[in-house]
Amino acid sequence: MPADTKDLVEISELHFSYGELPILRGLSLKIPRGKVVAILGGSGSGKSTLLKLIGGQLAPQRGWIQVDGKLVHKLSTDELYALRREMGMMFQSSGLFTDLSVYENLAFAIREHYDLPEELIRALVLMKLDAVGLRGARDMMPGDLSGGMTRRVALARAIATDPMLVMYDEPFAGLDPISLNVIATLIRKLNDALGLTSIIVTYDVSESLKLVDYLYVIAEGKLMGEGTPDALLASEDPYLKQFLNALPDGPVRFHFPAKPIEDELRLSQGG
Repeated sequence: MPADTKDLVEISELHFSYGELPILRGLSLKIPRGKVVAILGGSGSGKSTLLKLIGGQLAPQRGWIQVDGKLVHKLSTDELYALRREMGMMFQSSGLFTDLSVYENLAFAIREHYDLPEELIRALVLMKLDAVGLRGARDMMPGDLSGGMTRRVALARAIATDPMLVMYDEPFAGLDPISLNVIATLIRKLNDALGLTSIIVTYDVSESLKLVDYLYVIAEGKLMGEGTPDALLASEDPYLKQFLNALPDGPVRFHFPAKPIEDELRLSQGG
């Protein structure tokens, strides 16, 4: 497939298991170029595993993933390394090097991939930090940053090498409302300003509905629904209605299967 196709990432009939535990069961989806796309799902639905498969850390047991026209699991080590230069990653835990300053965290990513003079590296680092509002924090250590600042530095590092694709693993988890809104706004603005393509995996429904162009909802390794935020909110599908509106009962039951409580109580009383 030519690399100029409108879809940067294409996933077809993807199957993956950890040992005997199935995680993805025939998942298919597409990520259009230049868009912000969210993949929603509860804990254990396979969202983070999917990012590892896109990045080539894991290989599918069946099906395939294509990024920029390249089958990821068929690439050689050198080819995969070259493709990863075009990917940025913001980890759920931020993943900053704790013994390096904010400046050096960003500079490390650039030095790893490119042989550039230090004055150019400095300019790139300062521009990326300025884009997330933290140029003044360049000499601070990760341990001295607040949670919101840490996520912003992680975001700056994810875009440090001007990738074509940025992946975000639960970028809103554990943030206060102000920091969460700052991160969400930055993801949207940087995607549009830099011409990126962004994949956000999250269980934060409300923030995703405000931020993204398109959503996929997965459960038990399968695609449960897809569409624009407005289309999904209007869906009458029972699972989507329950998940998107955080309803306690629906296809995903609040109560674990059990006998009626009346029967249990009667038995305990010897009735």
